[in-house]
Amino acid sequence: MSVIGVLALQGDFREHANVLRTTGCEAKEIRLPEQLDSIDGLIIPGGESTTIVQLMDSFGFINRVKQLARGGMPIWGTCAGMIVLAGKLMGDRPEPLGLIDIEVERNAFGRQIDSFETMISVPVLGSEPFKGVFIRAPIITLIGSGVEIIATIDNQQVVAAKQNNILVTSFHPELTDDPRFHEYFSTMISGVGN
Repeated sequence: MSVIGVLALQGDFREHANVLRTTGCEAKEIRLPEQLDSIDGLIIPGGESTTIVQLMDSFGFINRVKQLARGGMPIWGTCAGMIVLAGKLMGDRPEPLGLIDIEVERNAFGRQIDSFETMISVPVLGSEPFKGVFIRAPIITLIGSGVEIIATIDNQQVVAAKQNNILVTSFHPELTDDPRFHEYFSTMISGVGN
């Protein structure tokens, strides 16, 4: 059974852990860098991206997460987590980790009041659409050559992508009753999804 860590410094880490447990994975809330040694994959949840990066820096996570990513550990960032993993941001805060070759625009759809839900076609999850929950969500504005587009909305705005062992979604799969994205991430860990 895969052990999937959820970075538990800020944001909706509990929701991710709850969904993981329904899929049969062992979920571990990660609060200290040494806990990274006992997991097979890592989720960086939604929350406030600047705060998450500051806390990762304060607790000594950044270099260790980069090292694990470069070593092949699957890492998934949702919403703020996507901002944290990006190669570049439109804007100067926070400093992203540069683990996936994308440029991201923060709060691309507007403020909290502009949050919305929409059904998204995600071919890697099957033919049934997936409910995307967008809360102050970012979008991907530029895609590097090695990045696979996983999902778009309005046939143009990229909202999910994958590059090797790094997965990002601008929406919140953990806030739905649909575990398919978490199951997909677990297949990346077992080697099926690579």
